[in-house]
Amino acid sequence: MENLKQMVDVNTIIGEPVETPDGSVILPISKVGFGFAAGGSEFDTTEPSAINHPFGGGSGGGVSITPVAFLVVGKQGIRSIPLENTTHLYDRILESIPQFVDKIGSMIGNKGQQSGNNNSDNNNSSNSEDHFGILQN
Repeated sequence: MENLKQMVDVNTIIGEPVETPDGSVILPISKVGFGFAAGGSEFDTTEPSAINHPFGGGSGGGVSITPVAFLVVGKQGIRSIPLENTTHLYDRILESIPQFVDKIGSMIGNKGQQSGNNNSDNNNSSNSEDHFGILQN
């Protein structure tokens, strides 16, 4: 049990920090998986002797440590560098949040300006831009 506690240590998942010459700190991040299984069997017989009972048993276990990413903390901020070649949905969402907020702000601003303009000309133009930035005919 003590060996298991050592393997589940936080330094297994987030590795030892490495400091670079420019002052950045790199933290390796890993995925750790443990699996254990055990089984057994004993068959009843009509004989009272325990020696004649057939017995079957088995056990197994496994550990996997997979590097997932590096976390770089530096003067430019904090970056996550994934090691997998797949698209990381959460990273893409986090990177697009500032653009999304700017777009919503401009849509709200345009909506206020359009409501002031709509009262004066009743929207008589053949091509008008809706609040999503799509031209309508």
